[in-house]
Amino acid sequence: MLDQVLDIFDIVPDTDLDLMCPGQSLSSLTCRALSGVSEYLQVERPDLVLVQGDTATVFAASLAAFYQEIPIGHLEAGLRTGNLKSPWPEEANRVLTSHLATLHFAPTEVSRNNLLREGIALERIFVTGNTVIDALHLALARVRHNPPAIPQLGPFLMNQRRDIPLVLITAHRRESFGAKLESMCRTIARLAEHFPHVHFVYPVHLNPTVRATVANTLGNTATGFNGSNVHLIEPLSYLPFVALLERATVVLTDSGGIQEEAPSLGKPVLVMRDRTERPEGLQGGTVKLVGADPEEIFRETARLLNDVGHYQSMARVQNPYGDGAATQRILDAIWRYFDTNPSAVSSAATRRSECPQLLLERS
Repeated sequence: MLDQVLDIFDIVPDTDLDLMCPGQSLSSLTCRALSGVSEYLQVERPDLVLVQGDTATVFAASLAAFYQEIPIGHLEAGLRTGNLKSPWPEEANRVLTSHLATLHFAPTEVSRNNLLREGIALERIFVTGNTVIDALHLALARVRHNPPAIPQLGPFLMNQRRDIPLVLITAHRRESFGAKLESMCRTIARLAEHFPHVHFVYPVHLNPTVRATVANTLGNTATGFNGSNVHLIEPLSYLPFVALLERATVVLTDSGGIQEEAPSLGKPVLVMRDRTERPEGLQGGTVKLVGADPEEIFRETARLLNDVGHYQSMARVQNPYGDGAATQRILDAIWRYFDTNPSAVSSAATRRSECPQLLLERS
């Protein structure tokens, strides 16, 4: 899943820690990441470690850098729900990383204020917007110039009949595993039966737990539902996913980043979680929390599909998460940090290239 993103943006990793194993636990993944990143840092000695997001590898890389007294820059810093169990374990990863990091790149003023309340020094916080919007702008330009094919959907639904309503679904968070994900899937089946003219497209995550639940609850044999307007497709690479997001009418999700991307395209988002670390979308009216409650999911989706006025009120194009220039703001802040802290640049790095070396740990 990572390789296709690297290919799109022409990124070639210098080192692959090869951490992923089938069925591994969070603790084993975290230990392997901590060990692998630590060994890398001991050899390379970068002057700054950049981590982005809220994954186990973000926390492990931050801890490894902290142990070796290497400054840490946290992209997408300050997102909070205030509940360590939601999203789980991402909220804990975020909080722990914030208290290890040196530089904090907050996407919004809300995130900045969260960090200030936790005692993070004002001069170490930079409101930059989110790089996910930078990536979205780049991807949209490419998608509009050369629309990618999605063979599992075909041109009829993607291009020729764009007037057909399409609900895009993403659901894969660990906190949703079990009864919640089953409830979401049953509600999708109910919606599909109630709205036969609407197509429901669900790129199913590769996680075996997710795939088993989706197959058992939305698969033809298990549910007895013919699935004629439900499309369970393989995960999409980034450009086809952006094309599908732009094509969608409504988005149902338990994800995080899509809460930032969809409003940028004027797509109403129903978040199948009880809390979100991205309240800006709620405040702007483009995002609504529906939890895993089947009646709430059904009611709010039906309202968006039936009520043109309500749809238009949520589809207002508002983008509180950035203007596509977050990357440059982050780079400027990093260079200012090195300018004002010349001792942070190691002598080894100076001999190598006369400029600081950055290690990026992508979520």
